[in-house]
Amino acid sequence: MDFSSTEIIGYLASFIVLISFLMKEIKILRVINTIGCVMFVAYGILLHFSFPIILTNVAIVGINIYYLMKANKNS
Repeated sequence: MDFSSTEIIGYLASFIVLISFLMKEIKILRVINTIGCVMFVAYGILLHFSFPIILTNVAIVGINIYYLMKANKNS
């Protein structure tokens, strides 16, 4: 079974997002989830600009950053 570099990025992004949901601490979850979502944005771009993938994950990155900044402000 041969995988293209685009497929590898997609599978890796999926794995990282999945792993993020195993985190007990919400800050760590959001950081790892953000990394996975950024990889999904790259994946969407490599799929010749798959806008549903790109837009959804950009929105999730924005939400994660908002809550991480809010959490750091309260700490």
